[in-house]
Amino acid sequence: MRSHPYPVSRLVGMATVLLVRHGRTTANATGVLAGRAAGVRLDKVGRDQAAHTAERLAAVPLVGVVSSPLERCRQTSRFILDRQDHDAQGVPVTPIENGITECDYGEWQGRTLAELAKESLWSVVQSQPSAAVFPGGESLATMQARSVAAIRRHDAVFEAEHGPGAVWAAVSHGDIIKSILADALGMHLDLFQRITVGPASVSIVRYGAGRPNVHATNTDSGDLSWLRAAPSTGDAPVGGGAGTQAPVPPRS
Repeated sequence: MRSHPYPVSRLVGMATVLLVRHGRTTANATGVLAGRAAGVRLDKVGRDQAAHTAERLAAVPLVGVVSSPLERCRQTSRFILDRQDHDAQGVPVTPIENGITECDYGEWQGRTLAELAKESLWSVVQSQPSAAVFPGGESLATMQARSVAAIRRHDAVFEAEHGPGAVWAAVSHGDIIKSILADALGMHLDLFQRITVGPASVSIVRYGAGRPNVHATNTDSGDLSWLRAAPSTGDAPVGGGAGTQAPVPPRS
């Protein structure tokens, strides 16, 4: 938990991170666990998904885009950057953040999900992921720790440099984003399989002095221009509040 010299009620806002999963890949489409294998790229559906997500994010002036080093994430990041208004502002890019790269699945990498489902470790990954260690790879607990640390570090830097209204994007992978959301929601890692993060989806988190606020998970449609408005204080509105002020479409 991040500390702050003032009480939570004194805060005027906080930075916002948009957690974006890469678009669908050839491996996703064929049920293969790609892991960190080289040469895994977006397929046609994945490119269309990334373009759609980039269009959604075009309404939000991003102060930065941070990407996993893997090609499918860098491709998705490029779609996002190409739709940003560079004439209005320069978008500083941190092209690679190893802390949010894909889980090291070790000997599981490159195998089909149907085959892996027969392994004894599969049930551990499903029901007790905090105890799961991939043979020749890393544990899911290690994956969560390094990805959460990377996101919180970048968030603090962007807020310090651009103010509490800063919005930035982190382009990463399904299990990585699920683990970050579980941490933000205060969930034990053993519950993170309850979270769904689809290809090219956008999840929204604001880290405050007292606690993170999860504004959305796994969205693949909807207006995001409300993120341009100044964020509220870190206090939760009792009763739920008035919500975001997204534009209301005119009546026909």
